[in-house]
Amino acid sequence: MGEASVIWSRLTSAFLMNCQLFGLTLLFALPLGLLVSLGSMSRFTPLRGVVKTFVWIIRGTPLMLQIIVIYLGPGLMGFASPWGSSTNGRLLAAVVAFVINYACYFSEIYRGGIESVPVGQTEAGQVLGMTKSQIFFRVTLLQVIKRILAPMGNEVMTLIKDTSLANVIANKEIIMMAKEYSAKGLIWPLFSTALFFLVFVGAMTLLFNWLEKKLSYFR
Repeated sequence: MGEASVIWSRLTSAFLMNCQLFGLTLLFALPLGLLVSLGSMSRFTPLRGVVKTFVWIIRGTPLMLQIIVIYLGPGLMGFASPWGSSTNGRLLAAVVAFVINYACYFSEIYRGGIESVPVGQTEAGQVLGMTKSQIFFRVTLLQVIKRILAPMGNEVMTLIKDTSLANVIANKEIIMMAKEYSAKGLIWPLFSTALFFLVFVGAMTLLFNWLEKKLSYFR
């Protein structure tokens, strides 16, 4: 096997970490973001204030800083690190940071979508004898999904590229792997990482276009 084949194999293996971080972030951040959005719209003023302040802090600080703080913070404050120094521990810390960050961004998208649904539809559901939970899940949420699909797609595309930030705590994702080769005088592995991201983003673009067509009956 030639050197180029070995490099491509290692880059592909490294990109699997990016994909793993991407998948786990979406798995947990999507439902958590919905909960955060409900908290930010709560009629209980103290809860609403705490949630909005937390979202403001997360959205107003760099994701890279959040990753570092979550990974190194417990140890620097004198507590035992829950992550350890293993590869799995570093990946887990990155997942936690990404989930918190993207849940806050998703929450604002959810909030905008929920508030854009006409109040009259909620009133119509009440007239029909539906409970608040039935109205939310059977009437409001389905329309929210359609309304937020485009902005949610933009955040998902950003997440794909942001996974490279995991290397700040020594997670060997694809760009960190490529930088190791660039330090040895090989520049093409660094530029070739763009192909992995372009293919991934292209696939997700096709998926979101398909979803928009499937939900076109809400027009």
